[in-house]
Parts: sequence; C-alpha cells; structure tokens
Amino acid sequence: MNTQEQNTPEEKQPLVQEALVRAEKLRKKKDYKQAIELLVEALQYGIDKGTIYYRLGNVYIDGADLARAEYAYKRALEIDPHYVNAMHNLAIVYKRQKKTSLYVKTYKKSQRMQLRYPRNQKLTPKQKTRLRRLSFKTMLYMLLGLGAIAIIVILLFR
Repeated sequence: MNTQEQNTPEEKQPLVQEALVRAEKLRKKKDYKQAIELLVEALQYGIDKGTIYYRLGNVYIDGADLARAEYAYKRALEIDPHYVNAMHNLAIVYKRQKKTSLYVKTYKKSQRMQLRYPRNQKLTPKQKTRLRRLSFKTMLYMLLGLGAIAIIVILLFR
C-alpha cells in the first residue's frame, strides 16, 4: 500500500477495507506477524482507525500478546468510546491477565454499553411499520390496564 498515491478518503476507503479483509484471513491462518504489518500499514491512511485498532487487538490476543492487545483495544476506545466489542474484548484481556477487578468492571461496562448503544440495525419499511404497530398496541394495553386499576381503586375507596 502506498499512502502517497491516494489523497481523498473515497480513494483510501477501499484499500483500508481490503487490508481489513486480508488481515482477518491471515489471522485465521495464524499468520499474526503479517496481519499485524498489514494493519499497521493501513493505519497510515488515517481512516477507520477504531476498526483497525480493534482488529489489531484481535490479532494480538490470538497471538497471546496481551499487553499489546490491551493497548490496541484502549486505542480503539479512545477513538470511539462506544465501541462495544472493543470494550468486551478488553475485559477478556483483563481476565486472561488475571486482573479480576478490572475484568469485572470492564465486562459490566461492556454489557451496559451494549444496552445503551445497540448496533445499527437496518430495518426494512415493512419491519418499521410492524414495530410501530406493536409499540402502539403495547402502549394502548398499558394505558387500558392503568385505567382499569384506577377505576378499581376509585370504586374500592368510595
């Protein structure tokens, strides 16, 4: 990859995506050194850094380099504080390093993050309509239930 030839993010994006895919294949083949080199080179493009650091952490954790995995996940979280997978994997690193209190704290934080910041779901218009109807029905039943309880309470304390 030559960083001098590509100037715009639109030109760099396909190259970074290709590097991410190739690095993942190398990681699965247990060729960690080459995967690391590829990802470090991809960092020079300056885009998708959070994803690249996350993938670097995955390579390091598979290669049993827990200190570097910890650093990579922390960097991913600096770039994107809501990166749930990076937080979860950081907890796993702490667990393997036998840092129990940090593991528990980080794991709980990753679980809270997962609830607060769910992955972006691409819903079809039909699915959106179904969800709206379901939420409307649920709200209606809740209001009817509260109304019934209010009527019962009024009748009891008359």
